[in-house]
Amino acid sequence: MPTLAEVVDLLHAWYPPETADGFDAVGLVAGDPSAEVVKVMFAVDPTIEVAREAVGWGADLLVVHHPLFLTPVSSVAATTPKGRTLHTLTSGGCALLTAHTNADQATSGVSEALALALGLRDLAPIRPAGEGARTGTGRVGTVAETTLEAFAVRVGEALPATAHGVRVAGAPDRAVRRVAVCGGSGDFLLDELAHGDVDAYVTSDLRHHRAAEFLEHGGPALVDVAHWAAEWTWLPVVEARLREAMGDRVDTRVSTQCTDPWSFRY
Repeated sequence: MPTLAEVVDLLHAWYPPETADGFDAVGLVAGDPSAEVVKVMFAVDPTIEVAREAVGWGADLLVVHHPLFLTPVSSVAATTPKGRTLHTLTSGGCALLTAHTNADQATSGVSEALALALGLRDLAPIRPAGEGARTGTGRVGTVAETTLEAFAVRVGEALPATAHGVRVAGAPDRAVRRVAVCGGSGDFLLDELAHGDVDAYVTSDLRHHRAAEFLEHGGPALVDVAHWAAEWTWLPVVEARLREAMGDRVDTRVSTQCTDPWSFRY
């Protein structure tokens, strides 16, 4: 069986920690690098429910997208929410690894997985990491010409169901051919997309004023989806990549637990 160090090195080769944003907290959070890894589970959020699922399945490693410790804490006692998650994992013999903004920009990363899940072709980064780079922030690509309404239906069918659903800003009959996407919160890209050749922009967590002002400038239609659902599309991609690299040396699982914080709407 591979060691935890071998699996971590492989994931870090695909999603280098040094490419993460300065504010981020990525890499191996807990675990003994010399321990054997038989089962690896993938999830978006390191919630207590996900930790219990991982331990209940017998996972040796839980790979998550969102950091457990993005902001500093003064205690990891099991009486605190984050401590409870960490205690559940470590007492169950399960290591924890985070790939966050380093996974966002990479090839076979979060934004690329979202773009492919929506059927985009001819992909390129919205903001390349360097001249001619295939890595970078977001992705832009093309779809067979359709209407905004039909494209929104496609988005809803491609993503896991959430209470959030798919919110759309734009005329239903608007032609859509060129599409930009950004997994996670993507309003920081609005300014550079406002006057380009994109017909629709798919991302999450768009705020009222930013969206309204964007539309006033005649920018692309906006398609706002649940943060968790957009980023979940990466999990089957990285799982398949690990299985291809390690074959039957490891068993893998993608958590289908919805960890989106919004549970219902009227």
